[in-house]
Amino acid sequence: MFAKLIAWWSALSPAEVTWLAVGLVGQALFSARWLIQWLVTERSRRSVVPDAFWYLSLFGGLLVFAYGVHRMDPVIILGQFGVIIYARNLFFIRQEKRAPDASTSVPLSPAA
Repeated sequence: MFAKLIAWWSALSPAEVTWLAVGLVGQALFSARWLIQWLVTERSRRSVVPDAFWYLSLFGGLLVFAYGVHRMDPVIILGQFGVIIYARNLFFIRQEKRAPDASTSVPLSPAA
């Protein structure tokens, strides 16, 4: 078995090794999001989904998607549909952070 693994590895071209690295890094980022979420939740003693969860989801998903396109693997490609949702969540997070704080804002018209 070990000999087969060595033979497989030595037969890879530099481009194939690069794409393998892209896929593995993407999967590592995608998996790390759960570790981050767990650590933040434990620290705050309540369920929390930190911004880093969505960034790791997006970048990991995009790398795995790129790997799937390179491999022309429809299962991997379709499995990364979530990148749209991750990007949308990050859009809402950024929008919320840019919005003025409602508690300190001045009303536009006087109350009746």
